[in-house]
Amino acid sequence: MELNLNDLTKKFGPVTAVNHFSGKMTHGIYGLLGVNGAGKTTLMRMLCTLLEPDFGKITLDGEDIFQMGGSYRKILGYLPQDFGYYPDFTVKDYLMYIGALKGLRPAVAKKRVGILMEKTGLTKVSGKKMKKLSGGMKRRAGIAQAMLNDPKILVLDEPTAGLDPNERIRFRNLISELAAERVVLLSTHIVSDVEYIANEIWLMKDGGIVLEGTVRQLLMSMPETVWTCFADPAMVPMLVHKYKVSNIKSEPDQVELKIISQAKPVEDAVPVQASLEDVFLYYFDEKAGDGSGLL
Repeated sequence: MELNLNDLTKKFGPVTAVNHFSGKMTHGIYGLLGVNGAGKTTLMRMLCTLLEPDFGKITLDGEDIFQMGGSYRKILGYLPQDFGYYPDFTVKDYLMYIGALKGLRPAVAKKRVGILMEKTGLTKVSGKKMKKLSGGMKRRAGIAQAMLNDPKILVLDEPTAGLDPNERIRFRNLISELAAERVVLLSTHIVSDVEYIANEIWLMKDGGIVLEGTVRQLLMSMPETVWTCFADPAMVPMLVHKYKVSNIKSEPDQVELKIISQAKPVEDAVPVQASLEDVFLYYFDEKAGDGSGLL
């Protein structure tokens, strides 16, 4: 199976949300990293046929996905940032209802719902109304509904939003189990969500890819060195202004900093191995936290 995104462009009035984006996906997990407003959600909506590109084409094994229609959506699972649900449905009823919408036979849907509630830790709250669930539990239900039809293409937009650390680990392990036989595109701005499970990572900025590759390839691509050093607290504002600082840790009488710089930032700075967070900061520092997140 090969999913090709060829020169995609999508505009909303004067704003270009996706700008000549190209990429290819086969089996495995693809991490889409970028700050809010980078165009990730727009790209994923096109991949799910909810938006048509103004220019470019998406093909599955050479066939245009918009022309495939229902046969494409039948093998697609999608978790948007905000998914809809009926608040008075129980978790089990909600999942059974989604199963019916996806065309699953009742017996098949019942079996899939049971399996997925177990995998996502929803079994104990299966009779609870959706409106009574915590944010993390609702997110688990969203992940379960995306996988009901056992999709060959799974698109997940900020899937771990609202999950606690244990839930995020459970989710990553689940996705790793599923990825061998399908294409998984996972969009996030949380680096650790993809660092350990993605086969390939796309760094997206201003609607296009600025860098792509495995975690190792991205780390090797860093054109600057990552340093660790200790400084007097009074020096910290100057260092933060002058350099890209990826971590600040306060000690009793000094501050430990992790700095990205071509030259040694202070006399006692020591070079260290870059992390994916360092790579993210290097490419997105100026716009981190900006944007509406609507694109």
